Amino acid sequence: MLKGSCLCGAVNYEIHSELELGPIIICHCSKCRKANGTAFATNSSINTQDFKLVSGEKALAEFESTPGVFRVFCKHCGSPLYSKRRLMPEVIRLRIGTLDTAIESKPTLHAFVGSKAEWYEIHDELPQHTEWP
Repeated sequence: MLKGSCLCGAVNYEIHSELELGPIIICHCSKCRKANGTAFATNSSINTQDFKLVSGEKALAEFESTPGVFRVFCKHCGSPLYSKRRLMPEVIRLRIGTLDTAIESKPTLHAFVGSKAEWYEIHDELPQHTEWP
């Protein structure tokens, strides 16, 4: 089991899964950059049924950033927690930075490097994809 929370601690969650996390992807798209206020977002897809909100349901807010795509965050501290798609209700994309439990998994690739921040340089050997792989 993995545990996570927002910056202010109002929202706490757990992930109950044998696999725990899917592949960790570093996304450089402009929407992820805007939503996180930095050069990229680090996300992992997990099964919605494995995500358990422990506390803070009333602290959650969501924003429809693209038709059918919702970014969920804490309305008190602004921490981005995950995103979800109307057409894929079985999956959420967890923001890995909100995990409190240490993980051994490492990022697997960079996505949307065609629109990455011009001031950021990638210095690892992970595969880079101009768009979504």
